[in-house]
Amino acid sequence: MKLVRYGNPGKEKPGLIDAEGKLRDLSAVVADIGPAQLAPAALAKLAKLNPAKLPLVRGKPRMGCPVSGIGKFVAIGLNYSDHAAEAGMPIPKEPIVFMKATSCIQGPDDAVMLPKNSVKSDWEVELGVVIGSTARYVSKKDALAHVAGYCVVNDVSEREYQLERGPQWDKGKGCDTFGPIGPWLVTADEVPNPQRLGMWLDLNGERVQTGNTKTMIFGVAQLVSYVSQFMTLLPGDVITTGTPPGVGMGMKPPRFLRKGDVMTLGIEGLGAQRQDVVAFKR
Repeated sequence: MKLVRYGNPGKEKPGLIDAEGKLRDLSAVVADIGPAQLAPAALAKLAKLNPAKLPLVRGKPRMGCPVSGIGKFVAIGLNYSDHAAEAGMPIPKEPIVFMKATSCIQGPDDAVMLPKNSVKSDWEVELGVVIGSTARYVSKKDALAHVAGYCVVNDVSEREYQLERGPQWDKGKGCDTFGPIGPWLVTADEVPNPQRLGMWLDLNGERVQTGNTKTMIFGVAQLVSYVSQFMTLLPGDVITTGTPPGVGMGMKPPRFLRKGDVMTLGIEGLGAQRQDVVAFKR
């Protein structure tokens, strides 16, 4: 299934995308797409629905983040060896874990706002992993059983804040609008191998990132298992798993986001995003 939340910010309704790519309303079936709806039994119930019998949504409403009530937005750094190389950093021996503020989460096509006085804001297309059942000290072998589904994430980053203002990456990762997620949550049954997904990002129509999740240093199962050793992963938590090469700070000379830029990005089978870059405003 491709599950979505659509409508104005703060007033999103649950929906799904049918086999023909049409948006169907799920409001009469579930109140939202959140932690309660991501449990295996709840997803199995939704999977039994006949989409053709659900109300068709007319027009092209805004898509919100496909999951509500995200408790933790966990991120993994330098998880592609070629990205580590372009960043001039060693390949990590263990996953680098940091947090993105949940206040940065937004819809896939909402504008990205440059932070006040930012000069080094950057892009990162990433595979997002959405947890469906509680994971605590899970093994790599059992880890994927705790995954509800997958989505596209743009891990927008302010590099000066991240790398030049102390050792904590979080400061450059959680700025308002720096967490576009969606357009869909694609349930795990439709992604039998999360390590075989092509991914891309264009800036102003120019392809800058091309990659595949098969080149991750630490795969999805290993990441879910690893993170669960340090914190309990709850339904609705999101892990964003790192980016392939082609980010702005790795270019020669470096290239960063400016007002008026347009980012488009996507992952095979998981849909695409589009964000206009706008100046800071209160």
